[in-house]
Amino acid sequence: MVHSPFYRSGFRCRFPHLYGDYCRAGTTALAALKSDDTVTVVQTAYGWLFDGPSESDALIFYPGGKVEEIAYAPLLHRLAAEGMDTCLVRMPLRLAIFGKDNAKNVMAAHNYENWYIGGHSLGGVMAADYAAEHPDRIAGIVLLAAYPTKKIDDSLKVLSIYGSQDGVINMKAMEDAKKLLPDGFTEYVIEGGNHAQFADYGEQRTDGKAAVTNEEQIERTVKLIIGNK
Repeated sequence: MVHSPFYRSGFRCRFPHLYGDYCRAGTTALAALKSDDTVTVVQTAYGWLFDGPSESDALIFYPGGKVEEIAYAPLLHRLAAEGMDTCLVRMPLRLAIFGKDNAKNVMAAHNYENWYIGGHSLGGVMAADYAAEHPDRIAGIVLLAAYPTKKIDDSLKVLSIYGSQDGVINMKAMEDAKKLLPDGFTEYVIEGGNHAQFADYGEQRTDGKAAVTNEEQIERTVKLIIGNK
C-alpha cells in the first residue's frame, strides 16, 4: 500500500502514476464494503456481492477503466439496500475490455430471475457489448457515463445516466451511439454531476467541477436505477 499525504484524497486519481497507475478508492468506499442490517457484502470469486432484500433482481456491474473496483461500493451498497442486489466484477488489469464476458461467471454463481448489466465509463461500454451479444440473458442495461458500440436488441430496457459537468466522456460519440439503442431507451442528465462522482475515487483529470456532492450524485443515480428497472 502506498503511504502518502495524497492517498485517499482528491489527488489520488489526478496523479494515478503515484499509486500504481490506477485510481484508488476512498474511505467512503471502504466503509460501504462492510455489511449492515440490510445488506450483506461478500467477497466472491468474481469480485463482490452486495446481497440485499431482493430475491429476484440483480445488477452485474463493470467498473470504469483503471479505477479500483471497490470505489463503486457506495453506489452498489445503496442499490442493494433499495431492492436490487449488485455483483461488482473484478477486471483483469482493471480494464473491462479484457473481461467483457465475465458476466457469465456471475450468472453461474447465483440464481436470480432478472439479470441486469451495467457499468461506468469503459465498464459501461463493455457491459453494453455483452448485452448486445447475449440479449436472451439480460433484462436491461444501466449505462453510467457510457454508450454502446454495438446494436442493442429492442427487447432490452436501457437506462443512460450522465452528469451535466462530465468533462471526460466524448459527448459527440455518445450522441452518435444513440442510433444503437432501442427507440424506448431512457436518458437522464444529473444536473451538476460529473464523471467521477458515480464512485468514490477522487477527482479525475479533465473532468468538470461538480456542483453537487458525491453523495448527492450517487443518491440520485440509485433513485433513477430503482425507479426504471
